[in-house]
Amino acid sequence: MNDKSLVSLSDFPILSRVVHGDKRLVYLDSAATSHKPQQVIDAIVEYYTRHNANVHRGIHVLGDESTKLFHESRSKIAKFFGAEEDELILVRNTTEALNTIAYTWGEMNIGEGDVIVSTVMEHHSNLVPWQQLAKRKGAILKLISVTTDGLLQLDDLQKFIQEGKVKLIAVTHVSNAIGTKNPIEQIIDLAHEHGAVVVIDGAQSAPHLAIDFHTLNCDFYGFSGHKMLGPMGIGGLLVKRDILEKLPPFFFGGGMINEVHEQETSFADLPDRFIAGTPDVAGTVGLAAACAYLSNIGMKAIEEFDKELIVYAIENLKTVPQVKLLGPLVAAQRCGSVSFEYQGVHAHDVAQILDSEGVAVRSGHHCTMPLHEVMKCTASVRASFNVYTTTADIEVLVKALEKVKTVFGYTEVRSKNELAQYLKKIKE
Repeated sequence: MNDKSLVSLSDFPILSRVVHGDKRLVYLDSAATSHKPQQVIDAIVEYYTRHNANVHRGIHVLGDESTKLFHESRSKIAKFFGAEEDELILVRNTTEALNTIAYTWGEMNIGEGDVIVSTVMEHHSNLVPWQQLAKRKGAILKLISVTTDGLLQLDDLQKFIQEGKVKLIAVTHVSNAIGTKNPIEQIIDLAHEHGAVVVIDGAQSAPHLAIDFHTLNCDFYGFSGHKMLGPMGIGGLLVKRDILEKLPPFFFGGGMINEVHEQETSFADLPDRFIAGTPDVAGTVGLAAACAYLSNIGMKAIEEFDKELIVYAIENLKTVPQVKLLGPLVAAQRCGSVSFEYQGVHAHDVAQILDSEGVAVRSGHHCTMPLHEVMKCTASVRASFNVYTTTADIEVLVKALEKVKTVFGYTEVRSKNELAQYLKKIKE
């Protein structure tokens, strides 16, 4: 496969950096956060340079412009996901989106003995809120297990539903740790047949897959802007209208009210009643610009290119004998990343050596400790992709893994002190 990229790399100024003296930056940590195209950076700078003002009640030119940009941007973001503007609650990130569900719908609808279902592969942000909700309400949390190749054991879900009282199912669309793309359409259909609502963690699917909220038919879908070429500190929670209309706000302040009297308050219409205080207007503008950038490429094209990268990465990583790939090896069953163990070497050491060659990856448990416990894996290395990833980046990764063997090839005769000194030198 020849070197191939989906976009003009000149759109991403940070990728022109050279690190560690003379190494081209090879950024394979997009699942943690993505880089921003110049178009997004320009949109944010333009807002702060020409339009910055608080929204809504300012009776002046800048206030009007800022309010208009805020609403137009929110509408564009919702449209990107096939939703209406009033179905989108703007939040800081997916974590806040998931906690918002727990503290609103969860507090209203979960009671003692009710069952919340999640999975072993969840990011802690889609597990801990449900743990805590279950504790507060006396509910029961059950987790769907995974197969040895990183797929959900859907028989577990069938069993939990048959046992009764399942009220909510919270599942990641794409695993941030091992890249598994879950069959959420099947899960959603099964849940709705039995009266349960479905929460989708879309942090890792939003950057890679075409999402139509109405067609998907889940009840809640959370996403983070910074993983889909947008700025940090802005994200969204999509909520079905019939649910959203009954959902109470849980964060109170200016901007989300209609009238306030000494003892009573009435709240604003949807979705403003969920935005207390000054919203992140610049972040909203930046995220709308990111959605436009992705739309111009086409999400179907992005999805196909992602599959090509996954196939290429798996094929090349298989040539390294020490590498043990984690998760499904079929490209259609995964999305956005490839994770692995390097036999005999801790993931942090692997990542440190790769960094010395200019390759940025993520190492550790990726906020999925239960999954790593099940996989009997202390930590893993994750190489994750986005629209600016190239096949050449993957080749540099594989070549850089040769240095891991050079450093650790004789660990049985090297002292721990010698290895520590060598790793310190690399870091310097």
